[in-house]
Amino acid sequence: MYNRELITFITVADQGSFLKAAKQLYITPASVMNQMNKLESMIGVKLVERTNQGIYLTSSGRSIYQDAKNLIEFADEAIKKARQLATSEQNMIRVGTSIMRPCKRLIDLLTKIDDGNLPFQIRIVPFDDDPAGLDSVLSALGNQIDCFVSPCNSTEWQKQYSIFLLSELPCRIAVPRKHRLSKKESLCWSDLDGETFMVLRRGDSSVLNQIRDDILENHPQIRIADVPNFYDTSIFNECEQMNYVMETLDIWADIHPSLITLPMEWEYKISYGIVYAKNPSKSVKDFIKIVKDRLSN
Repeated sequence: MYNRELITFITVADQGSFLKAAKQLYITPASVMNQMNKLESMIGVKLVERTNQGIYLTSSGRSIYQDAKNLIEFADEAIKKARQLATSEQNMIRVGTSIMRPCKRLIDLLTKIDDGNLPFQIRIVPFDDDPAGLDSVLSALGNQIDCFVSPCNSTEWQKQYSIFLLSELPCRIAVPRKHRLSKKESLCWSDLDGETFMVLRRGDSSVLNQIRDDILENHPQIRIADVPNFYDTSIFNECEQMNYVMETLDIWADIHPSLITLPMEWEYKISYGIVYAKNPSKSVKDFIKIVKDRLSN
């Protein structure tokens, strides 16, 4: 970031002679003098006076000397900072977050297991929950984003991505505050008789397929309204507007202020975990391993 002539000049000024500067720099005295001549020619002013007793700086030389030392100190600090940032970037884990897939649970987990020695930093990357946004973040795994936390009961996800399971989340029921069931503390199947039940259409979620089959086979009084894709906020709006009930999870309890999340007397649970690339970088592998090791202790 600075030329060698400047280093030579500072060394000459510090040592007080070309010979001592040459020994300090491991070059010949002739090379020192050549570099000094080149620097003076480039700047256009005389920097040192040569005498039989050695050299001394001119007033211009003293000015250049002090400013040059400040410049080199600043440059060295800039290089140090850049290297620290490069190291930090290598240990940076980019965690996706959205309304439906908030990273808070993962951050809370990391805070809980952090003993002050976790060798990585977290960068939050927001994304949208609509189908295009979710497809985009899935395509970006391993590139612009390293991981996100989400319900992950999808068999396709399990084939295409790596998943580290954190827990099993009980399936709940969301009801509008104006709904007849909103005052109940918990629900059972008979409570839902005559209701329209919103649930993800039949697909690659085995648990939601089981809920659907349970309704079709054992609870014909319940009408099913298909949710076409992954849940987003528009589905919660529809539930409230149509006065329907819907399958939900505790992590979505605060999505819509006019909906209440109630426990349901069934055993259905959805897998919940960290979704990351099938072939992750070394830093992501290390990150997942540390989380696994800390959770197992």
